[in-house]
Amino acid sequence: MIHNLGEQNSIFNTYISELRDIHIQKDPMRFRRNLERIGEIMAYEISKTLSFGPVSVETPLGQAEMQLPGNELVIGTILRAGLPYHQGFLNYFDRAQNLFVSAYRKHHKDNSFTIEIEYLSGPGLQNKTLILVDPMLATGKSMVLALKAITEHLGKPDHIHVASVIASEEGVDYTRARIPENCTLWIGAIDPELNAKAYIVPGLGDAGDLAYGSKI
Repeated sequence: MIHNLGEQNSIFNTYISELRDIHIQKDPMRFRRNLERIGEIMAYEISKTLSFGPVSVETPLGQAEMQLPGNELVIGTILRAGLPYHQGFLNYFDRAQNLFVSAYRKHHKDNSFTIEIEYLSGPGLQNKTLILVDPMLATGKSMVLALKAITEHLGKPDHIHVASVIASEEGVDYTRARIPENCTLWIGAIDPELNAKAYIVPGLGDAGDLAYGSKI
């Protein structure tokens, strides 16, 4: 299942438009904050799909019966661009455990590249709900390889939510064809194409560089 939140008219689209805006991008603090805000909205939307159960809460004047989520959550992110986005989810799911994946594009002399995963840090995932977040879903290869490495080393969660801010149509198709059946995709906007360097067009550029500065 795919949820494209950008298809709805809401303040959510304001934050995505600011991420894309070449003038507003000059302020890295605002860029990071907008990623964080989008993460918060995504977390709220995902929370509606969780399993809820009754909990009695003691107030100064009595007992209040509440319906609260019972899922044991793990929020995972692919470094480095995912860090402010991850924080937005953690702002709402503040009791969640956390998982980090180090992945990068290894470029070759023929201008092609492969995705390399060097590091995983996270808890066991058995009987838990994984929310794997990455701002950009370009080719989809990083996400698919990350999910493969995560499930091989940390176990298979009950359900997986993959959340990206901007995706390409190609990346969505590639990911859908290769992820487990117990997986839901959450996207902020889906753009039509990739350029020769596998960047999303119109996209927003390099999210990691815009958030934290250019790299060598």
